Amino acid sequence: MLHGYAGKILHVNLTDGSLEVEQPGEAFYRTYVGGSALGLYYLLKRTPAGADPLGPHNTLVFAVSGITGAPISGQSRCTVTAKSPLTGAVGDSQAGGFWPAELKFAGFDAIVIRGASDKPVYLWIHDGNYELRDASHLWGQTTREAEAALVEELGDERIEVAQIGPAGEKLVRFAAIMNMSNRAHGRTGMGAVMGSKKLKAVVVRGTSKKLPIADPDALRALTRHGVKAISANSSVETIGKYGTARVAGGHGYTDQLITRNWQSGYFGEERAKAITGETMYDTILRGAADGDQNRLGRDTCYACAVRCKRIVEAEWRDKEIHPDSGGPEYETLATFGSYCDIDDLSALAYANQLCNQYGVDTISAGATLAFAIECFENELIGIEDTGGLALRWGDAEAMVAMLEQMLKREGFGDLLAEGSARAAEQIGSGAEDFVMAVKNQEIPAHMPHTKRSLALIYAVNPFGADHKSAEQDPSYTPQAFEKYGNKLSEVGLTEPQDAKVLNDEKIDFALTTQYYYSALDTLSVCMFVFGPGWELYSVGELAQTVSAVTGWEVTVDELRTLGARRLNMLRAFNAREGITRERDTLPKRFFHEPLRGGRTEGLVVDRIEFMSALEAYYERAGWDVDTGVPTRETLEALELAWVAEAIAPEG
Repeated sequence: MLHGYAGKILHVNLTDGSLEVEQPGEAFYRTYVGGSALGLYYLLKRTPAGADPLGPHNTLVFAVSGITGAPISGQSRCTVTAKSPLTGAVGDSQAGGFWPAELKFAGFDAIVIRGASDKPVYLWIHDGNYELRDASHLWGQTTREAEAALVEELGDERIEVAQIGPAGEKLVRFAAIMNMSNRAHGRTGMGAVMGSKKLKAVVVRGTSKKLPIADPDALRALTRHGVKAISANSSVETIGKYGTARVAGGHGYTDQLITRNWQSGYFGEERAKAITGETMYDTILRGAADGDQNRLGRDTCYACAVRCKRIVEAEWRDKEIHPDSGGPEYETLATFGSYCDIDDLSALAYANQLCNQYGVDTISAGATLAFAIECFENELIGIEDTGGLALRWGDAEAMVAMLEQMLKREGFGDLLAEGSARAAEQIGSGAEDFVMAVKNQEIPAHMPHTKRSLALIYAVNPFGADHKSAEQDPSYTPQAFEKYGNKLSEVGLTEPQDAKVLNDEKIDFALTTQYYYSALDTLSVCMFVFGPGWELYSVGELAQTVSAVTGWEVTVDELRTLGARRLNMLRAFNAREGITRERDTLPKRFFHEPLRGGRTEGLVVDRIEFMSALEAYYERAGWDVDTGVPTRETLEALELAWVAEAIAPEG
């Protein structure tokens, strides 16, 4: 008996409207497990090399894993995979909520979508049944509007909806796929892929919440342990109370809060405090007025006790900020806030609401606006380009106005909807110097100047700069080892280093933790709950969780192999698309323009140190040093000989 899994994968051809069910064997699930690796399997098999990301030959995959839907914190996650319209490289994006678990309860582990419809449709999956329905009446609606319409149409308030908003319909290149109207598959433009296929939504419902679990007693023991451990782990407890927004305070105090499009890390302690999770908790979090934030202002994902999601209720310039839109995460507060030199919390919450209702990645949206502001400040564009809108640092009204143009692809916003790299190509005159992106994906709000291995991870990550593809440097310091009990030693990391060091030990740290984070995205679990460093459950406890649910005897070493397999599949897809070592780099500003102001004054990323570390990383990963492409030997050792043949046929 296959434990944990539904045992079915739904294949959808939108061109001819056909739907078929595949029932893979246990060996397939043990090799690819779910999430990202499972999605990559179909992406590599079904998407031809050189396919247009916005064309019918791109394959879009939603995938969960064997432990999705189990009654334990951190498991209700889903990965969406396709070729990215933002980067031209592999696209890979995760989101939580209740939709992932509901897909499993509805009877499926994954949905593989090919082709394109000639009219808007939505996919309705319920208790093992499935059908395509007309969505013409939903096209153009915001996520909140469309979800309400679907609840009424299907007569069930407990449906879960993964959908695109108007931005995805208009093919904004960093459009997101949203569920609960506030949980985003944000990065790499998966919403634009869905829009190109005229697929408005995937609606799921399963009336039975029972999964076949191999060892229920072992799972219950792990669940109880996690609930009790929250109060003993200050980082997890704090992220539950204040959300990821609590990071803004620490970064603000240490002058690591990215300001004015990466010109500085100095935003000012008081200005940073104005946009922290603590300030949100005390002011605009739902229930703040009557002191009842814990009950009303904190949301969660299916079966998760951490409750890190925000619900805000406020207004900005007489415009309502509705609780259904959730609340801003740290990255959102930084990219719309300090990136743009804005400290108006309500304005940032309103920007977040717009992004969630129209469906875009807040990181790329905010960073692209910061790029545009710097272009305007340096007179590369003027009011004749922006339709009379003066884009200035610190101007919240101008930021929101241009954001609305971007989301609707109107005026100058139509160009910015292409992302900062493509916009810079059109603007010219040196605008590319203001693009803070890797592989065309805008960089999130964590500073490699002070977290040196992060520079390496930003550069090598296959789908562009990402802050959750490896453990960050502060987790591997002597202070962290003392605080979190040497958890990293479980994965062979026993020599903690200063965060600002990039030596051989830190290169090992980067690659090793990247493997385990890669495994997390394949097991479809939350990186605040499971992980090798400070998280609630250790990697060993994750292995125990997988074993308890599936009945497989899973080890920490097997998780490392699983992560390596997924990472090499990502790199192999890029190699097949001609994306190799030359794209593993950072913006020139990081190397040549010292940060201005505060404690991080004068810092740069050392190019010589970076290049040396890059080659050492390739060698450790088993990739060709000249190209950064996984070698045939490496792929074959990971049971990926078929991938090696796809990217470099023998003979």
